[in-house]
Amino acid sequence: MSQFAINLLFVGASFALYIGIAIWARAGSTKDFYVAGGGVHPITNGMATAADWMSAASFISMAGLLASGGYANSTFLMGWTGGYVILAMLLAPYLRKFGKFTVPDFIGDRFYSNTARLVAIVCLIVASVTYVIGQMTGAGVAFSRFLEVSNTWGIWLAALIVFLYAVFGGMKGITYTQVAQYIVLIIAYTIPAVFIAFQLTGNPIPMFGMFSTHTESGIPLLAKLDDVVSALGFRDYTADVDNKLNMVLFTLSLMVGTAGLPHVIIRFFTVPKVADARWSAGWALVFIALLYLTAPAVGSMARLNLATTVYPEMAGQVENYEEAAQNPILYEERPDWVRTWEETGLITFNDLNNDGRIQMYNDAADYSDRGWEGNELTVNNDILVLANPEIANLPGWVIGLIAAGGIAAALSTAAGLLLAISSAISHDLIKTMINPKITEKGEMLAARISMGGAILLATYLGLNPPGFAAQTVALAFGIAGASLFPALMMGIFSTRMNSSGAVAGMLAGLICTLLYIFTYLGWFFVPDTNMLANTPDNWIFGISPLSFGAVGAMINFAVAFAVSKVTAAPPQEIQDLVESVRYPKGAGMAIDH
Repeated sequence: MSQFAINLLFVGASFALYIGIAIWARAGSTKDFYVAGGGVHPITNGMATAADWMSAASFISMAGLLASGGYANSTFLMGWTGGYVILAMLLAPYLRKFGKFTVPDFIGDRFYSNTARLVAIVCLIVASVTYVIGQMTGAGVAFSRFLEVSNTWGIWLAALIVFLYAVFGGMKGITYTQVAQYIVLIIAYTIPAVFIAFQLTGNPIPMFGMFSTHTESGIPLLAKLDDVVSALGFRDYTADVDNKLNMVLFTLSLMVGTAGLPHVIIRFFTVPKVADARWSAGWALVFIALLYLTAPAVGSMARLNLATTVYPEMAGQVENYEEAAQNPILYEERPDWVRTWEETGLITFNDLNNDGRIQMYNDAADYSDRGWEGNELTVNNDILVLANPEIANLPGWVIGLIAAGGIAAALSTAAGLLLAISSAISHDLIKTMINPKITEKGEMLAARISMGGAILLATYLGLNPPGFAAQTVALAFGIAGASLFPALMMGIFSTRMNSSGAVAGMLAGLICTLLYIFTYLGWFFVPDTNMLANTPDNWIFGISPLSFGAVGAMINFAVAFAVSKVTAAPPQEIQDLVESVRYPKGAGMAIDH
């Protein structure tokens, strides 16, 4: 059986499973559509939350980021994990106690203001649409490689599958689909990692193998990796970072941004009671840890495999790396996996010195004495996880499995984000603010139409992205971290915070964050509209646009507290509500109103 047929079998079977689950768990009411009826078991919800949380960025990109940047990019791992812990410990149980369907529901009622509700809706929609672009793009990359279609057709196929199981199944269908997707993606991620760890170190447990001895050279794997990349002019893989302030702020920005993203928060409204919200948060952390503890090993081993593929003599060296670097492989002798990925355009080779060999090194290094004229091999970091089975010469069924896993990771998060957008429009905007008398049937129709519209918009933007993936993700995390997260925290833990303070804080955090990002990355990411070059020399206090979400959150907190101090205190019933939310001794089912 050909590799294409195997890929088609695995991906097709997973799609059939997702759509079958959606039909079985079809939403019959708004409660089913928004919160899966409010009766999901904590372990089931934990697994679905993990799938919702671990997007294409986690499955496809994170190991690639760690592979390319080493310790410096561990901020992604720390930020995303820390953000989930904040969400699980400081937000989820209290929001579940409140007992409403959505984040704008909480903000609107807690701050007794439709203005606050509207600002929250806008922030939620913009952040979620921006984030879902990355998921559609990630699905397009996976489709284009494994189903041998164009990137455009890959994104449209992803949109169709999401439409079929998310629009009809709602949260009920999405929940059980995400359970299946988690099982697919975690198996797909760990099996190649186990094979590769065993091949390189003799230890089949990836997170331990990373700290074990490299079998071929007899030295620790990370020390081996440092030697190899430094010989090619790159920074040591385990080297420390110079700008600690930016590293701390970037990690914090990811933490507050991820804790403020609404598609995961919604998941905690699907369990019967507050205690179940706490248990499902704990189970989700266990399920997330299985992938997040494996990712650093996958990244480091993929980087070593890539380097020793180009420079085979480096694999067994312990000291003569300079000599080994003189003898890279001939382009005509490149492995089959390189040839396959070249067809997608995600690996490119440009023989600058016309010697027929692949020179791969840091362009900043001066190797002119060797006759090299520049790095000749460009590898997209996002392919490393997907290419790992091929790099390690694993069986075809493993390649098919990881194809299904990568697509599952993208689709699971896309579905959660689209549901958050749908509920914000149909429930918070239409029912709560525009037409309170709308029937349940009408609300369900509005929810499905708005989700369909959101899918089309996300697909269009995925085909025509407003910027690089890192730029769009920065905007999504910045908006969520600078606007929604502080409002949620203050709404739970401050009885004195009033509507004026909350609205002023959200707007201040949102506007400052957008202005800073657009200053360096261009207005709405339109090329050549940036006012300053996006270089460390131009950053204020060395703070990257990707790190500014943390500063935006601080501005939000400061403005909100300042405004609330000079304006009237919230009504007594609101203060009593905050007290009841802060001490969750129990909660009823999620309610509509």
